[in-house]
Amino acid sequence: MQELQTILEEALESFAAVEDAAELENIKARYLGKDGSLTALLKGLGKLSAEERPAAGARINEVKQQIEAALQAQRDAIQLHALNARLAAESLDVTLPGRGLGVGGLHPVTRTLERIENLFHSIGYDVAEGPEIENDFYNFTALNIPEDHPARAMHDTFYIDEQHVLRTHTSPIQIRYMQAHMEKYKHLATMPDIRIIAPGRVYRVDSDATHSPMFHQVEGLWVGEKVSFADLKGVIADFLQNYFETEDMQVRFRPSFFPFTEPSAEMDMSWKGGWLEIGGCGMVHPNVLKHVGIDSEKYIGFAFGMGVERLAMLRYSVNDLRLFFENDLQFLKQFN
Repeated sequence: MQELQTILEEALESFAAVEDAAELENIKARYLGKDGSLTALLKGLGKLSAEERPAAGARINEVKQQIEAALQAQRDAIQLHALNARLAAESLDVTLPGRGLGVGGLHPVTRTLERIENLFHSIGYDVAEGPEIENDFYNFTALNIPEDHPARAMHDTFYIDEQHVLRTHTSPIQIRYMQAHMEKYKHLATMPDIRIIAPGRVYRVDSDATHSPMFHQVEGLWVGEKVSFADLKGVIADFLQNYFETEDMQVRFRPSFFPFTEPSAEMDMSWKGGWLEIGGCGMVHPNVLKHVGIDSEKYIGFAFGMGVERLAMLRYSVNDLRLFFENDLQFLKQFN
């Protein structure tokens, strides 16, 4: 059966030289396929005598098994080679530093708002919220702002329609809170004190290095039976000393005018050897209390307002308000 030995040697040599799986299957067909050389020998067993047939058949099957084993070995070798090539291409150098995930941070204005809220909460103030689109009553009328006041003009205020505006201050929150407070405690002879701050976004037609069409305010309100101007100054002084972490902070009030407070004052704080204005304040005007159903003969209160960006600029030594809103990550990352 020299022919069998030749077929075996050729098959083993052919399989060993192939590195492609599809080509390997094509070569397999030369020997084990329907018209393969080994298949032809198996078909020819019928031409042999009964005595020769068993031995020839056994020898052909032995060679067939050797070819099939060599075929499978080469299949495994090709598959392993492909896997190793893929692993090499997708390899990861574990000695390199990890990329990690990008970590976000709080905007400096948000950090300032949180600090303000925490400081006022520590002295018994609640945080109140309200809508940023307000109607004429809450934004102007209830705050004793007359029809001819400049704040109502379109060059100062963003109008949605004739009756609705983007709120120009967070004072409407105070009006809404006082209304809800009176409704809640109307069954009592004496209502509990109102002590809130109203932080949030406000909108005015203004834009330069110290002004923005959208900015943040925080306003405060305390209404009760025994609230004085001295309480107002004490609250402001306590807040500023804690906010700037210094007991040397001085506060002074200068007479001013606001429609919703009487008397009214501008608030100044000592800063770098001089005085710096930080907001306005005053005792709540009786007309404002009247609009929300509070007896101004029995109750009195004070209100104040400050710009959040102004406080942030001072704390972080930023000299241009617009930097907060330009979305420059190089600038913003400094605060985290």
